[in-house]
Amino acid sequence: MVLRLVQGFAIGGEWGGAVLIVSEHGDPARRGYWASWPQAGVPVGQLLANALLFLLAAVQSEQDFQAWGWRIPFLLSAVLVLIGLYIRLSIEESPIFKAAQAKAAELAAAGEKEVVPIVDVFRRYPREVFTAMGARFAENVCYYIFTIVITSYATQRLDLPSSFVLGAVLIGAAVHLVVIPIWGALSDRFGRKPIYLLGAAGVGVWAFVFIALIDTRNFALTTLAVVGGLVFHAAMYGPQAAFLSEMFGTKVRYSGVSIGYQLASVVAGGLAPIIAVALYTSFDSGYAVSVYVALSALLTIVAVASYGETRHRDLAEDHAITRGTTR
Repeated sequence: MVLRLVQGFAIGGEWGGAVLIVSEHGDPARRGYWASWPQAGVPVGQLLANALLFLLAAVQSEQDFQAWGWRIPFLLSAVLVLIGLYIRLSIEESPIFKAAQAKAAELAAAGEKEVVPIVDVFRRYPREVFTAMGARFAENVCYYIFTIVITSYATQRLDLPSSFVLGAVLIGAAVHLVVIPIWGALSDRFGRKPIYLLGAAGVGVWAFVFIALIDTRNFALTTLAVVGGLVFHAAMYGPQAAFLSEMFGTKVRYSGVSIGYQLASVVAGGLAPIIAVALYTSFDSGYAVSVYVALSALLTIVAVASYGETRHRDLAEDHAITRGTTR
């Protein structure tokens, strides 16, 4: 459990660093597209992990897998660690960050006291932090419902085999990988808000369709349920990296993005499986989970709709100062 917590903290820091490196390096006119690619790592990881489990199941007995085979995926992940380490050591900081760093050094030389970034975030960007959390809420909740909770719902309530659900989720992950950068690119053309709001409204409605399709116990319809849910999820997840990056000034961007993203993970995604299982067992209906997703979507819609469009923001600007001219 301790190692799992360490892993969670590490992922929290690395996500912010990854999306900001891409956001600050890339072409501003295509920021949504390029920043969506780190997001695509989620379905890639899901596909790799499940493909490896399928392979192990094909060449091992259940007893061998339980005894020692389960260690193989963990050992192979060392390869990804080495790749990540190479990228981390070879990549340069963005020109935007270097310029902000030089300016901070000048101010420090002039005797201006440096404020710890996390303190500066809450002091100057409180609305942005809560907007980021709200934007993340439905996205995080629905992802766990559409990919994790579906397994327990289908196996425990509908008496379906886990392989039935796993196949549907794998197909959904493949589609998810394709549509994430597409939605990111569309946010460059139409704006972050319209695409994000489409995704939030979509998952709120689809949550009811999702349960109806799964309750049929039909594999094709269950696959459609997962695919449809993940397509709407991607409409939020694709533009999300650029949207959150554009909320904060360079000096506190890493801290601001990471804080907003990870605080929502705790209160939204972290509790989603527990709440969802409690709901469908207590009310004896999957539609109780649909209501939960719909309410989460409503929260996200309010958070995103009440904030300004960020697509044309200059990442070199301090938005706490220029806020009045960027909304």
